[in-house]
Amino acid sequence: MNQTKTTYLSLGSNLGDRLNHLQEGIFQINARIGTVTKTSHLYETPAWGFEGEPFYNACISVETHLSPSDLLEELLKIEILLGRERKQSSGYASRTLDLDIIYYDREILKTDRLEIPHPNLFKRKFVLRPLADIAPQYYHPILDKDSRNLLQECQDKSEILRTSHKLFTNRTQLFSQLHFISIEGNIGAGKTTLATMIGQDYNAKLVLERFADNPFLPKFYEDQARFAFPLEMSFLADRYQQFMDDTSQYDLFKNFMISDYDIHKSLIFAKVTLQEEEFKLYRKLFTMMYKEAQRPRMFVYLYQNTERLLQNIKQRGRSYEQNIEPSYLEKINKGYLDYIKSFPEQNNLLIDISEMDFIENTADYEQILSKIQTYAVKLAL
Repeated sequence: MNQTKTTYLSLGSNLGDRLNHLQEGIFQINARIGTVTKTSHLYETPAWGFEGEPFYNACISVETHLSPSDLLEELLKIEILLGRERKQSSGYASRTLDLDIIYYDREILKTDRLEIPHPNLFKRKFVLRPLADIAPQYYHPILDKDSRNLLQECQDKSEILRTSHKLFTNRTQLFSQLHFISIEGNIGAGKTTLATMIGQDYNAKLVLERFADNPFLPKFYEDQARFAFPLEMSFLADRYQQFMDDTSQYDLFKNFMISDYDIHKSLIFAKVTLQEEEFKLYRKLFTMMYKEAQRPRMFVYLYQNTERLLQNIKQRGRSYEQNIEPSYLEKINKGYLDYIKSFPEQNNLLIDISEMDFIENTADYEQILSKIQTYAVKLAL
């Protein structure tokens, strides 16, 4: 096996969702090129060499088996994947993602397509500043000066602002910054399946709702008016005990926690099923019990239309669910949407999966992960 080489790359974006373009670029590099070992701070800088919107800039170090020419080819593919359009005219232009090779070990290379070290490295503060974060004592093989000295001597007077955002080497590291993610949805939406898939793929502690042993649930679907209150009270007690036990401490061998329910689902369902006076009593007990409960950093709601929910319920075959009325599911959906609107300060992410099958279709699963990733990047300060 070929020995790995350490390469330093510069990343920049000044079009669209700059932060997510850089983060997705790093994830793609980690998947296609080699292991990303270090990421710099993220800086906002003015456009260099042309009139344009400000850039986000960063540098990373990567361990790769690729040759310099193969590395360049992969970087160009990643740029295209993230929406960069290269124009035939010469000169600089705005871009969704710009990836440049700064160093490739200690090699010196000059061809028609590639020059290493990057020929303009010493002129660009937006490269030298983040490079100094991750390789302060790395010496330029031609100029024989390290990153800090090159930065001090740089004639570029551009203002470089360090942002509060962070960049991560992989999704597991990103999701870990959130500590606790809640996946919610209507009956049959797929919340348990998605939470389990994410938990397995990213080494999360799973907090799954226990409901199969609730003796009131089958009776409720037969006679809602009679069994609504005992059902909701039993769920309130069970969820409280489980939630406080499971979320009170983290698993040292897991990266974060993910649940297939949020404690406020008790209020959402109770408001639909209970009479007004019953609900007032229920809400008072809920408020007392959950005063100290841990809240998720991100609340993800999986929306599916009623027709799709009924199909899912029929397919999974739980006998006591087969006579659920469409109107009941619609009330539950409305309850969740009203709840999300009522708490704009909560980090709510609504994903419409009515036309998706994330169990059978890997692309659909990846699309959901990408949406969670995009939102998570903005939260992980």
